[in-house]
Amino acid sequence: MRTLRTEPLTAEAFAPFGQVLQTPGQGDTNMNQGTAVRLDRCAALVNTRGGGCAPNLAMVRALPQAMPLKMRLMERHPCSSQAFIPLQCSRYLVIVAPTAAGGGPEWSGLRAFVAGPGQGINYAAGTWHHPFTAIDAPAELAMLAWEDGSASDCEETAMAEPIAVVE
Repeated sequence: MRTLRTEPLTAEAFAPFGQVLQTPGQGDTNMNQGTAVRLDRCAALVNTRGGGCAPNLAMVRALPQAMPLKMRLMERHPCSSQAFIPLQCSRYLVIVAPTAAGGGPEWSGLRAFVAGPGQGINYAAGTWHHPFTAIDAPAELAMLAWEDGSASDCEETAMAEPIAVVE
């Protein structure tokens, strides 16, 4: 079985696939009445479909999965970005792949990141990724995507053979 080793999630490493969402640091100055720091437009939220497609703000609870993880499928949302915003979350996996010439995942370009507490992600529209996977403890998060109930909301592809994701 092929093995895929994880790496820490950083904005630079994840940039080809979307954005890392993090709360503002102490040096950020966009103060809201002096009680909170606000970071505007921290994600490129995208909906490529016209009218009739509404944003779906969903609440998700994910149970932790054991490592090594046997990865069996990838999915993508061809018409929408998809953001995951942790509410209560330890570490989780972010597994992505570029799109191959034929439209499926480019398996040789697979990358696995470990996101830490306080890190959210926004997948760019059409980014191949593994479903959300908590690894240390149950995770509670908000998810935002544009969906209209059609088959183009989410495309999945099974892998010919599983890949073991290891730390």
